[in-house]
Amino acid sequence: MFVTRSISGHARRAWLGATLALAAIVAAPTAWAQTTTRTAATAGPAPAVATGSIASGAGADYRLGVGDVVRVTVFQNPDLGVEVRISESGAIVFPLIGTVQVIGLTSSQAEQRIADALRTGNFVKQPQVSLLVSQIRSNLVSVLGLVNRPGRYPLETAQVRLTDMLATAGGVAPGGADVITVVGTRNGQPFRSEIDLGRSFASKTPPQELFIQNGDVVYVDRSPTIYIYGEVQRPGVLRLERDMTVLQALASGGGLTQRGTERGMRLHRRAADGKMAITQPSMDDPLRDGDVIYVRESLF
Repeated sequence: MFVTRSISGHARRAWLGATLALAAIVAAPTAWAQTTTRTAATAGPAPAVATGSIASGAGADYRLGVGDVVRVTVFQNPDLGVEVRISESGAIVFPLIGTVQVIGLTSSQAEQRIADALRTGNFVKQPQVSLLVSQIRSNLVSVLGLVNRPGRYPLETAQVRLTDMLATAGGVAPGGADVITVVGTRNGQPFRSEIDLGRSFASKTPPQELFIQNGDVVYVDRSPTIYIYGEVQRPGVLRLERDMTVLQALASGGGLTQRGTERGMRLHRRAADGKMAITQPSMDDPLRDGDVIYVRESLF
């Protein structure tokens, strides 16, 4: 019995040792994977490739200008990371290489210029530079008038259409006109253009889009209006729709009251000399901005 117990004890100890060894072998790949994961995590992220303009919201073809704020980083060289404003001379000051002219360059071109300077000066052997535009202060457009969010907006790409800029400003507000005025400069000369958006998009041919440039002012005037009062259901101010007639204006005002009469209508219109002309219009007469329709009470 004593021998049997001793042999059984040895067997149990041998079995236990084999089990622990097998567990160590099985756990080894997991421990190696965890060690590899920790090593990769502490090594830092992989270098970004020309993601500056995308991350900042500026388009890939956006060109840097005076006042823009850029953030420059060099992979595996945290001491070289800076966030600077482009000076009036169009340059930034970068560690080790000093002044770098970046005005008029895209983000990728500026990255390449800084990387070349670091490589030429033997400061970094294979520099991987990332430049992000954190604030756009150079290419700005003013959107004024009857829009939902008037203000100054950056041109984030080189080709920004008028319709895109209006959409950025929240679109035309109620009461705004269909004709949009754009004022700026083109080729050094004063520029002014009036675009009838309603007529352009109503046409069967594709509209001729106007591209906005730095310094442009987009203005949305109030829509043309007419006035109707007297014996109508809803007297007041009406928006003058395109090709609107007297009959359509009366219909927009709810029509005549029981005491109103068509023969008692009068149209007040200011002439070119500033004087007010009073006529008796027909129902098909077209209306103009500022016209006043007065409907008299019937005498019978």
